[in-house]
Amino acid sequence: MIHTNLGKIAVYPKLVESDKTPIIFLHGVYFDHHLWNEVINSIQDRSTFSVDMPFHGLSKEITKTDWTLNDCADMLIEILDSLKITKVIAVGHSWGSMTILRAASEQPARFESVLLCNMPFLAATKKQKITFGLQHSMLRFRNFYTNQAAKALFGKTSLKENPSLVDHLKHPMNLLSKAQIKQTDKAVIGEAEDASELIKDLNVRALALKGVEDYVPAPPNIETIIITGGHISPLEQPYKVISLVRKLSN
Repeated sequence: MIHTNLGKIAVYPKLVESDKTPIIFLHGVYFDHHLWNEVINSIQDRSTFSVDMPFHGLSKEITKTDWTLNDCADMLIEILDSLKITKVIAVGHSWGSMTILRAASEQPARFESVLLCNMPFLAATKKQKITFGLQHSMLRFRNFYTNQAAKALFGKTSLKENPSLVDHLKHPMNLLSKAQIKQTDKAVIGEAEDASELIKDLNVRALALKGVEDYVPAPPNIETIIITGGHISPLEQPYKVISLVRKLSN
């Protein structure tokens, strides 16, 4: 556990004797560090670190209330400081990408390169906020809520070809309380500010990736790879993600 401005954050190291730049992985909403298992298992030439984001996985001791995406960015820098990592390659999915973008914008010298997978960067519309409020009313029916979330997050073709993808969402999501889901959605989606200018001004080597069925648009000014699937590319197309991680780390 690493102490941060948000509370205690679980970080999982896979250490390798190497002078190559380490890679840190941040997951998206409702998942945990296991999202990156296949990608991390493919990396043998450098150390890697994966993180359980606030409330998710084992990062349950969150002491700051009404935290924001900017707090998450500060958390990432604090993790790097604690690990004594002066420069890192950062790979994020959705919320993780949003966090990395903000941290790299504040401290570009700490980041050798970044891979931003399935990154929402536009502010939520009024309609989207209302929709989330209605969806939260269904949280007492957790299995139904999870299945509906899966339909929104995964591509239709992915779920048809691999229905077990839903299981990758069910386990970490079942560890979240109703209050934790609502607070996370509020901070990451409902109150997220438009990050278009941060993307345009980013002074770090960057690649982006999104699924063709993903609900998020391609970010401006960043080379974006479009692949099959929806919003959960690390599970739907792990080998595509692996190939881009290798491209960034060469």
